[in-house]
Amino acid sequence: LGKCLISPIVLAAYAYNRSLSELGPGGRGEDQPGMLCQLFAFLMAFFGLAPTLLLLAMALECWLSLGHPYFYRRHLTRRLGAALGPAAAGLCALFCALPLLGFGAPMQYCPGTWCFIRMAGGGPRQLGFPVLYASLMGLLVLAIVACNVSSMRHLYGMARRQPRRGAAPAAAPRMEELDHLVLLGLMTVLFTVCSLPLIIRAYMGAFAADFNENADLSALRFLSVNSIVDPWVFIIFRTSVFRTFVRRVCRRLNSRKTSLKGSGP
Repeated sequence: LGKCLISPIVLAAYAYNRSLSELGPGGRGEDQPGMLCQLFAFLMAFFGLAPTLLLLAMALECWLSLGHPYFYRRHLTRRLGAALGPAAAGLCALFCALPLLGFGAPMQYCPGTWCFIRMAGGGPRQLGFPVLYASLMGLLVLAIVACNVSSMRHLYGMARRQPRRGAAPAAAPRMEELDHLVLLGLMTVLFTVCSLPLIIRAYMGAFAADFNENADLSALRFLSVNSIVDPWVFIIFRTSVFRTFVRRVCRRLNSRKTSLKGSGP
């Protein structure tokens, strides 16, 4: 939804060879962004925060289902899961609308084809929102990483408790838990790497007065890469080819461990 709403605005700016402030009504340049630029900044902030909140809900569900199955079975229902999406979207929309009400300021960035919240060069009223936005993003990232690490620990424990098929008494990881473990680890690393640049840039712009539009653009690109690459990682690493590859690697590692133990004194 974010790509479908944001991409046509950028394509229109390139097609007409005009900036977003010039395309929309009420704009007079970078200092006075128009309505289209303000809408673009709102959409960028919203679709950066809302998926992160949904990822936290998914990470919490995974952690509760693995670590606290009785609580999960008793308290988490389908009705609650269906209500989480609209609730998260509503809270994020209210929060990201604060710059439109005066707390924070939308700003057009070079080369004029994208707008976001001003992250440097303003007063406390303008820089308070990006600091609050970055702090909220940072807390969500920490919570997601903590939940995923705990889920990975539970998956690893489940895999080690599964006995190997056959008469050998040694324990070997079960493939299903190992598939989830690898996928969860990759998505956690990708999400963390793509989210940190925007958080760092917001703090640097507020407290170090570092106004660098190229660095801001790179941070926004990292944040956009996460939403583009994450589904492909999930699709590719859930295929049968990847599962076969992981199983072969695990079998070779287990056979190598067995041979080393057998050749010992």
